Formats: sequence, C-alpha cells, structure tokens
Amino acid sequence: MPEPETGKPDAPAQPAHPHTATLKRLEQSSGSLAAQAIARMDETLPWYRAMPPENRSWIGLVAQAGIAAFTEWFRRPDAPQAISTDVFGTAPRELTRAITLRQTVEMVRTTIEVMESAIDEVAAPGDESVLREALLVYAREIAFATAQVYAQAAEARGAWDARLESLVVNAVLSGEADEGAVSRAAALGWNSPEHVCVVLGTAPDGDSELTVEAIRRAARHAKLQVLTGVLGDRLVVIAGGRNDPLAVAKSLIGPFAQGPVVAGPVVPDLLAATRSAQAAAAGLKACTAWPDAPRPVLADDLLPERAIASDPSAREQLVEEIYRPLEEAGAALLETLSVYLEQASSLEGAARMLFVHPNTVRYRLRRVTDVTGWSPSDVRSAFTLRIALILGRLADGDPQL
Repeated sequence: MPEPETGKPDAPAQPAHPHTATLKRLEQSSGSLAAQAIARMDETLPWYRAMPPENRSWIGLVAQAGIAAFTEWFRRPDAPQAISTDVFGTAPRELTRAITLRQTVEMVRTTIEVMESAIDEVAAPGDESVLREALLVYAREIAFATAQVYAQAAEARGAWDARLESLVVNAVLSGEADEGAVSRAAALGWNSPEHVCVVLGTAPDGDSELTVEAIRRAARHAKLQVLTGVLGDRLVVIAGGRNDPLAVAKSLIGPFAQGPVVAGPVVPDLLAATRSAQAAAAGLKACTAWPDAPRPVLADDLLPERAIASDPSAREQLVEEIYRPLEEAGAALLETLSVYLEQASSLEGAARMLFVHPNTVRYRLRRVTDVTGWSPSDVRSAFTLRIALILGRLADGDPQL
C-alpha cells in the first residue's frame, strides 16, 4: 500500500559544502590543533607557564573554542555569528582581570600560527589557498572580538569604579566616612597618603565624566592622588600627597567653572577628610561675603566670614587659636590689640589711650603676631583678629557660644 501523505512539505535539502573534504579533515583535526596550540603557548609564553592551573585550563578551553568557532565559520562563512560569545563565552568574566589584553593577543596569535602551519596537512588537495584565506578573514574577526571583550570589560569596570568613587566622595562630604569608605577607596587605587585635603568649587556645564577626567589628568601632572566627583553643581576633589592645600588647589583649578574655589585644611587621612570637606563647604558658602577673595582661597582664610555665617567650627577655631592664646599670654596683649583696632590701627592713638610709648605698642603687636600668626597691621588679618576678640568675649560671657 502507498504511504499516507502527511500534508507537510519536505524540508529543503541543505546545499553541499563546496569543500566537504577539507571541512571533514578540519573537524577531525580540531582536537590535535588545540593540543598543539596549548603546547606552543607553554613553550613560548612565560606568563602562561607561570599561571595557576585553573587559569591555564580556562585558556585551553578558549583555544579549543577558537578552533571550533573557526570550523563553524568555515562551514557557514555567510551566517551571522557572534565570535566573542563562541570563543570567549567559555571562560569566566574574571579571566579578563587575570589575563591582560596583551597576553590575550599573544594567545590568539599563537593559536592562529599553529592553525596556519597546519593548513597543508588539513586542507584537501587544491583547497590550501581557500583555507588560508578563510583563516586570514577569521583572524581579523577574532581580533575584533578580542577588542570587544576587553572594551566591554573595561567599560563595566569603569562604571563600577565611578560608582565606588561617587560613594566615597559623598561619604566624605556628608560626614559619613568610615572604614567601608576607606576600603572602597583602596579598591580604586587610593594608597592612603599622609596629607589629605578637600577642594570644592562649581562644576562646569557639560559632561561630568569629561570634568572628572580633566581633574585626573591635572592630578597626574601634579603627582597627586585624587578621588573626585560632581555632586549636583559642585565639583569635589579629595587630594592626597602634599602638605600645602593652596598649592594643591592651584594645580587642580583648571577644570573648575568660574567662581570661588576653596581648599580645606590638610588632615592626616581619608577618615579625617570630612573635617577638611566641611571647612571647604562652609568657606564656599561664605565666600560671597568676601568678593575680593583670591582664587583659590583657603577655608581658614575665610574664618571670619564663616563665623558670621554661623559656622560653629570656625567660631571655635577663632576662639581657640586666637583669643585663648592671647588671653594666656597676658592681659596687656589683649588690651593693646583691642585698643589698637578701635583706634583705626593707629600706633600713636593706641599709645595715648594706653598711656605708653608707641614703641611699646609696636612691641606688643609683634607679640600678637607671634602668638596668633595674624598681623594686626594687615587689614585682612585685623578683621580676623577683631572677629576673634568679639567671639572670645561672647564665649567668656556665655560658655555655650
């Protein structure tokens, strides 16, 4: 009896491969070619011999997958194929961290050389040039695939590093820096320099990644370690490696937008950088009260403006570093400084009010400079000293201030 019809058309027959004999010989030789490639790597690549067994086994799988992918490529050269998935998908993502791009190129080159040297043996008679041309095209594609794999890995690492850096910068600025922030910074290459300061200013318009990269270039030129980020409209830079915050700010000022740039005081480490960041932030806020402030300016040079703007740390610093030392040095210094400032910085006027010789006033004022580091004869310093005297008297009257 005749077979009943199923109603389904016959599947179209696959066209025969134009080089069937070469394809079959290539399939049969793939295992030995992979073994030869691994043996060649072990012979010629010192870094491969020095690797732990686990990584060497993964490299062996990549070499085998590369030869298998070439076989499939030769079978169907016109079919769309994801070479990077076929070859590098066999290895874990961590392999891109363990093996550099240069080492991967050497591995691919060695494998291609082994395959190229075997063309005369693998190819059927008359197919040598066809197989050689296919291998050249495949080598180009595998090179592009290698670049793609490492580019994607670098992009992923870059995105993760940017997130880590943003977390560290935000923790320092918000006063939440802890050992976790230190660990994240270490993962970013922060080597715990002895001198750390924070520089704050306005971020320029445009791509924040370009701004961050510009800061890094400036830091490399100045031999500084930096952690940086754009938070809102602020450009924040945590810099380490130099004990001069003003010099640090000057070396990094290029990428900042127009407007004030304030450098916080130097602190010993990243955990203490919150203090520098808070001083710089308070200085940036108070900078509008000093239109002629230099750019960049130290947060400590803005102590009077910060104190008037209700910065408690600035008030405490002015009292503890200026008023108390003068108080301990003797009532004569406090009285002389107060009268001198009230007399519009006139030596003769202060001398008349104090019933002493002008040279006595001059001597006492030099002592004020020695004790506090601020010179009463300088207009800006005189303003700072006046604010410190006011705050000290208020603190004596009300200890809570």
